[in-house]
Amino acid sequence: MTEKIFDLICIGRAAVDLNSIEVNCPMEETKSFAKYVGGSPINIAVGAVTLGFKAGFIGKVSDDQLGRYVLQYISEKGIDASGIVVDREGHKIGLTFTEIKSPQECSILMYRNEACDLYLKPEEIRPEYLMKTSHFLISGTALAQSPSREAVLKALQIAKKHKIKTIFELDYRPYNWNSMETVAVYYQLVSEQCEIVIGTRDEYDLIWDNKEKTDNQIASELIKKNAELVVIKHGAKGSKAFDGSGKEYIAQAYKVTPLKTFGAGDSFASAFLYKYLKEKDVESALKYGSASAALVVTRHSCSDAMPKAEEIEEFIDNYSKEATKKG
Repeated sequence: MTEKIFDLICIGRAAVDLNSIEVNCPMEETKSFAKYVGGSPINIAVGAVTLGFKAGFIGKVSDDQLGRYVLQYISEKGIDASGIVVDREGHKIGLTFTEIKSPQECSILMYRNEACDLYLKPEEIRPEYLMKTSHFLISGTALAQSPSREAVLKALQIAKKHKIKTIFELDYRPYNWNSMETVAVYYQLVSEQCEIVIGTRDEYDLIWDNKEKTDNQIASELIKKNAELVVIKHGAKGSKAFDGSGKEYIAQAYKVTPLKTFGAGDSFASAFLYKYLKEKDVESALKYGSASAALVVTRHSCSDAMPKAEEIEEFIDNYSKEATKKG
């Protein structure tokens, strides 16, 4: 039996974020940006190692300065990069420019045409690498285009064959897809094979056309297929989770003064998974995820902003004390 070296391996995009340094300013007038490594699955991996997990990554980066920047950053963070392939066919890494007009009005401008992460090939997935993890996370964006989607499906087959627990983080980005019918085909195919599914209520509604269904009904349908746990996020209204026994768990969002809106979902996922996979306590995991999300939206970056466990615990403790004083 292969030794389990990693707590988590993520697959999908590693990209470069260029976050506006000038806040309360439209992008048309922004003159300076700060460079960070970004992309939902790599942000989740960064969050996981910051909390104490051992994590690896499967993806593809460009053969240029930005690709080398991403590889260097990943290694410095302690994420195993041996599952990452360097593109030799001229494809470039994805770029994301962010605009912070106000704490509530933020937007992102993505350059992902011919992005190298979407050219990860099935033959570049190494079974022996995947077999070193106990949990495997798939980011939905990696399903948007061939050959990346076939690479993900191959990795999923390997994970199922070797009884590796699989997590599907929906990460739906409309600009990556040509039609909702295609989205539904691949999202349903993957979600029906994963043990944990995480997404926003808007994502579940769009992908499965679930607007008339309750959270419980949405979760029940996925649990009937294969899921052991379904997490549905409602932004500022908090989050819910449903397990195979039919139990519902609820956590409120923490109120903070945000700098930006982006990054919350990735930080939620990393902290939730860290707490849940360690302790199997769903309620505590939801609180952990919500606290991590609250911390990250008060900071400028996404990847660099991922908090340590002691920061999350201190935040939750202080928040509870303040609520008690006011109550």
